[in-house]
Amino acid sequence: MFHIVLYEPEIPPNTGNLIRLCANTGFSLHLVEPLGFSVSEKAFRRAGLDYHEAASMQIHSNLDTALERISPKADRIFACTTKGSTNYAELSYEPGDVLMFGPETRGLPDSVLNDNRVGHRLRIPMREGSRSLNLSNAVAIIAFEAWRQNEFS
Repeated sequence: MFHIVLYEPEIPPNTGNLIRLCANTGFSLHLVEPLGFSVSEKAFRRAGLDYHEAASMQIHSNLDTALERISPKADRIFACTTKGSTNYAELSYEPGDVLMFGPETRGLPDSVLNDNRVGHRLRIPMREGSRSLNLSNAVAIIAFEAWRQNEFS
């Protein structure tokens, strides 16, 4: 199983979309507080439709707690960022990998990007001058590449 970590997510529909993605792929979703919304918000529940019960989702008070609970293999935490130097498609993914994404308006902070537990900083290629992709789209791109490499098992 792969793990998706959303560090301080802000927009409920993005997280709701990712609940659906996790329910359909078997990935585990981890939300790191503070959240920019309440999990009881209507927009959050509506975006996840009826997939909330089928997805594995945990909320963690901080990143350290999240990573302790996940206990990833050394160097298997991938920080996904527009500041990344490694193209996401150039890596081999393994079950248990952690795909970490930052808040929609600011991305992962330097304190997370420079954390010695982060093995790689991944980027999704975009046209020059582009700022970023929608969070749930970016997660889906990388998640499906990892899943594809593992024969969708």
